[in-house]
Amino acid sequence: MAKRLLVVDDEAHLLRALEALLAGEGFEVTTARSGAEAMVKLAQSVPDLIISDIRMPGINGYEFARQLRESSRTALIPIIFLTAKGESGDRIEGFRAGVDAYFTKPFIPGELLAVVKNILSRVERTHAEIAKMIGRSDKDEAGFYDEALTEAENNIATSVARGLSNKEIAAEMQISVRTVENHISHILDKKHFSNRVEIARHVLERK
Repeated sequence: MAKRLLVVDDEAHLLRALEALLAGEGFEVTTARSGAEAMVKLAQSVPDLIISDIRMPGINGYEFARQLRESSRTALIPIIFLTAKGESGDRIEGFRAGVDAYFTKPFIPGELLAVVKNILSRVERTHAEIAKMIGRSDKDEAGFYDEALTEAENNIATSVARGLSNKEIAAEMQISVRTVENHISHILDKKHFSNRVEIARHVLERK
């Protein structure tokens, strides 16, 4: 199955060039001219990777990346910035916003393709390895029934998979640390997990 990419840039000619470049490598490409339009596309379908400009009307690339990282639905999507903003401060802010790679315009097409393929390959290998390690179906090895998590528990589990501490999760979700601890305890009980690492593996396996 072709990997799905979302490309976000307000320059129409560059957007067409990127679409042609990526489609030529067998990717399924969706485009958007702004962060707001990209959010609409994301509501319809979650891509395997996003390439985005920073300077865009409305929501800029930094805010776009932060919003993606704050949503459990899109928190783990790899993001690449492709932008004319090439100062070290711009790069630092980009990585702080949660991007996985940073390219400045003009860029070398072959280099961009290599990074895209490398990131997607790494994600696929990680998922396969986690699935192999866990090897669970609806019942675990001891025969316990695998209870479904609530929406709140799923959000907490995703935050755990992002590597956030209980305090950071509480601040991000605007709830108490005690509430976060209770949710994590329920997740561990329902899934028969013994630690946070198993929660993170469970989240990644579902992606």
